[in-house]
Amino acid sequence: MAFTNTHLSYSRLSLFEQCPMAFKFRYIDKLRSEPGMPLRFGKIVHATLEELLREVIDQEAVGPLSEARAIELLSQTWAADLLTGSQEFAEAVAMVKEFVRSQGVVNHRDVLAVEQEFHLQAGPFAVLGFIDRVDRIDDETIEIIDYKTNRQLFTREEVDTSLQMSLYEIAARKLWPWARKVCLSFVMLRHGVRMSTTRTTEQLDSAMVYVETLGKMTEAASEFPAKLNGNCAYCDYRSQCPAYETALKGQRTLIGACREDLEAVAREREDVARLAKILYARKLELEGVLRAHLKHTDELVLGNVRYSQIPMSSMSYPIEQTLDLLQSKTGLSRDELVKRVATVDKDALSSLLKEHGKSLDKSQSHILKAEFEAIAERTVSPRFNAKEVRT
Repeated sequence: MAFTNTHLSYSRLSLFEQCPMAFKFRYIDKLRSEPGMPLRFGKIVHATLEELLREVIDQEAVGPLSEARAIELLSQTWAADLLTGSQEFAEAVAMVKEFVRSQGVVNHRDVLAVEQEFHLQAGPFAVLGFIDRVDRIDDETIEIIDYKTNRQLFTREEVDTSLQMSLYEIAARKLWPWARKVCLSFVMLRHGVRMSTTRTTEQLDSAMVYVETLGKMTEAASEFPAKLNGNCAYCDYRSQCPAYETALKGQRTLIGACREDLEAVAREREDVARLAKILYARKLELEGVLRAHLKHTDELVLGNVRYSQIPMSSMSYPIEQTLDLLQSKTGLSRDELVKRVATVDKDALSSLLKEHGKSLDKSQSHILKAEFEAIAERTVSPRFNAKEVRT
């Protein structure tokens, strides 16, 4: 019997892109899934921020968000999910605290929506989705915000070509037709970074055509191959996937490419890279189990291997005392020493700006950030990069 989509969504389409086998397990075979820590963690943080902002809207509040209330909501959501892990909980608390600090004064009139449901039509397909948050910037501009708890930042290309954000803008323009400008922002909660972009009319039209095309592909597919990648260790269906089981055994399909045959070298390189990512992710998962036990004991001896946690330290030098000492020992002027050894840590500067930038309006804040970008010194070094080219 042919498969027919009841509807499309970004999550459904992206799963088909990432791994057709996982798509088949979820939407065709309807297998029971095993959500991993990253997915559950992300849902908890999202739910916390959603409820925090809903309270702002319901209470018609104007002012800073309550850090205490945010942590209280996080604790309630965490407990309801039955999630465990003290390190992960600490990470969630840090994210929520940073989010509260970064928001400054929140006016309920500027928060147009949280978890806004939308419905679109792409050819024969109904497209459903939810937008994390929509803010009014001014009388003609809105900002669509999507929260991410990813450990790795998106690349600029990923932000500028995100199908998710394209769908969100199409929906937002239908919901708020008065908005002449739409800003699209990923808020990377783990890093305290906002990555923004925009779309042209041509990009939005192309996105809808692609959604319809991808929807048809899901229904026409007769095979659903697995696409091994570093996320396999966190896949909801990893225990049912034969390709993942084979990868964990370290089995390779391509071995010993001739150095003169660059095509063969590239294929074997990708085969090894996929396998390495899967095994490394699995290694981290297993280390997490051991680390949890090492919180209660100094060491574990298992299978002739001694496991322990070795304290690692890093050093930084207070600027004033360091300059005083250098000036007394080298005879160099303070200005010369500042030029030679003093730099400002990017994260520390960002934190300071967020803390003291609350008195600035949004336009002044953007100008200040641009001024700092202009004086920043950048270093560029070559880095080997490989990315699948979509055709």
